Amino acid sequence: MTAALPAFQEKRDRMVIDQLLDRGISDPAVLRAMAAVPRHLFVPSKERSHAYEDRPLSIGFDQTISQPYIVALMCEALKIAPGMKVLEVGTGSGYQAAILDRLGVRVFSIERIPALAEGARDRLKRLKTASVRIREGDGAAGWPEEAPFDRIVVAAAAKRRPALLWKQLADGGRMVLPVAVERSGAPENPAVPAAQNLMLIERQGKEEKSWELCKCLFVPLVTADD
Repeated sequence: MTAALPAFQEKRDRMVIDQLLDRGISDPAVLRAMAAVPRHLFVPSKERSHAYEDRPLSIGFDQTISQPYIVALMCEALKIAPGMKVLEVGTGSGYQAAILDRLGVRVFSIERIPALAEGARDRLKRLKTASVRIREGDGAAGWPEEAPFDRIVVAAAAKRRPALLWKQLADGGRMVLPVAVERSGAPENPAVPAAQNLMLIERQGKEEKSWELCKCLFVPLVTADD
């Protein structure tokens, strides 16, 4: 067991250099967090040898843990400062919540699948992440009693910007989320994933500014509004 730990650390260090620094991630706090959080603890044991590869991995229940670059890109785009309140939609295995915790913010994370929520709570407790709260529910409905949030990060693809999340975003706040691109022409084939854009949205009063960060592929956001 002890012999395996340095190997994981070496893989994590290589991940930061090859996948993050070499692709333009430059926020020192994000890079430190990505170098510190043991991603291999957030994937099933059969996937641990692949934990630091540049790709998403299955975590069960038809859900995935995002590739390291996408996690870092989302965190960097949010421009997080210590002490902020951050809403995370889609806890998954808890990896991004652990990164956010390392960035010094209070994390309110929502997961619709009870087994994933419970597993994430257990991992984060063992890693002593005291600033993360997790609850089960419809992520698109947000966490209204804790609003407004300085930042919102959504780890599932919406058909459009969720209206209730927008209402819970503070003025001057930022939201990062994948949005499905509408198809034209041929009828939709559910077996073929829709193209998605990873979007950064900034709230300025009732107005918004938005930027496309990159193309992406996330699991769909399941919500009662659909």
